[in-house]
Amino acid sequence: MADPFIRVRGLEQKFGTQHVLRGVDLDIVRGETLVILGGSGGGKSVLLKHLPGLLQPWRGTVEIDGEDISALDERQLAPYRRKVGIMFQGGALFDSMTVGENVAFPLREAGEKKQIQERVSEALEIVRLPGQEKKMPSELSGGMRKRVALARAVVGRPACVLYDEPHAGLDPITADSIDHLIKDLQTDHGMTNVVVTHEMRSVFHIADRVVFLQEGRIHWVGPPEELKATQDPILKPFIEGNSGEPWAGSTLRG
Repeated sequence: MADPFIRVRGLEQKFGTQHVLRGVDLDIVRGETLVILGGSGGGKSVLLKHLPGLLQPWRGTVEIDGEDISALDERQLAPYRRKVGIMFQGGALFDSMTVGENVAFPLREAGEKKQIQERVSEALEIVRLPGQEKKMPSELSGGMRKRVALARAVVGRPACVLYDEPHAGLDPITADSIDHLIKDLQTDHGMTNVVVTHEMRSVFHIADRVVFLQEGRIHWVGPPEELKATQDPILKPFIEGNSGEPWAGSTLRG
């Protein structure tokens, strides 16, 4: 395997008495799309938040480009966070800002002053929303809001984008359009993608590798083709739709 862009070693996290992550080891290779699956409460979103340093480990390390960011303060983290864009769950747009202002927000927060409008226009072109800078979030459909959130994640030209449930609340056709954007970012722009999702059909559409978290540990890692054929007693019910999870089984395709 090539040198990882992000390397996680022995990652543990506790919140009070709740032990959420229990020794996660994971390499994320530059240029791949990695999908993180698992049941509710398995630690998927918590793991994702450690990757750009939004959470500090209780134990273990997270490296970006070979540098351990685990104990860095906010000022020290800034250059590493510029390498990693985040599409938050639900989009998390500012309702009082225009589309253009929302997309420009991370640039202004980072102290950028030059070519902001050009960068915003470029990001909106990438997500196929050209010329929408003046609209307010309230004027947008759910799918368009997700695209604006993705534009905000890529406006800083990061090497990697993290997606926390990018398909949540979307109909299948709109969810497919988000999948196409994720793959286009990988193939056309060389982006590394890390996607937490409950949408099984997207796994076989976008993933190069799949990680399955179970009770805070990595239970399985492999390509989607092997996931589809697995006889693993924990994984198989998720794929066949017998787990009780709302995203399993019937959405499988590919």
